[in-house]
Amino acid sequence: MWAAADAAVARGQHLALCTARGAFGPTWDHARRLDPDGWHVFHAGAAIVHTGSGAVRAEPLDPSVVAACAAVAEARGWVFELYAPADYTVASAHPLAVAHAGLLGVPHRVRDAATLEGPVVRVQFVVPRAEAGAVVAAAPAGTNVTVATSPVMPEGAFVTVTPAGVDKATAIARIAAELGVDLADVMMVGDGANDLAASGAVGHGTAMGNAEPEVLAAARHRVGHVDDDGLVDALALSARL
Repeated sequence: MWAAADAAVARGQHLALCTARGAFGPTWDHARRLDPDGWHVFHAGAAIVHTGSGAVRAEPLDPSVVAACAAVAEARGWVFELYAPADYTVASAHPLAVAHAGLLGVPHRVRDAATLEGPVVRVQFVVPRAEAGAVVAAAPAGTNVTVATSPVMPEGAFVTVTPAGVDKATAIARIAAELGVDLADVMMVGDGANDLAASGAVGHGTAMGNAEPEVLAAARHRVGHVDDDGLVDALALSARL
């Protein structure tokens, strides 16, 4: 995959990571590998971070929203995570919390929310897939709520809460404006429901072969499964558009 990414950069293309994860651990390493001096999207659009300067442009959650989500999580026994641009805390040792730390590529540590380093830009519930709908229904009004899953952790669902009007699409638009690139010339490659808005906002929404059905249905292009180098297919396709 890295060879294909390097070839795209050599062609003059700009590559940016666009993820619901934070700017830490292996995710931060991947962003720096893609472009060591550029903007990347983290926290489902709630923060963009520049790998060269370390500059952060964030959209913090209102403290009342954070408190309301925490109360719901405690009442229902749901794993609850708080995220700053480059840090996260989870006060649970539930197997889903431990598994998610492994998925993020960081050690699992039970931490109090007060130890979070930076403003809360996103909160996330990690729950069994069957309970994702209940989390969405319980989310505070006036927020943006998205659900994601991972083939690496099929038992869980990740329900993310960000400020209203903040998502991957708005963050991609900000980076495109920084680069002077028309959104019609942007490709967004994704596989989860939280990629839908961004896929529809750009000229070349592209679904991985393992994408959720609604993502596949809405995509302008389709490429291979993530396990079959689908991203390499997408980079090759981008060179022909």
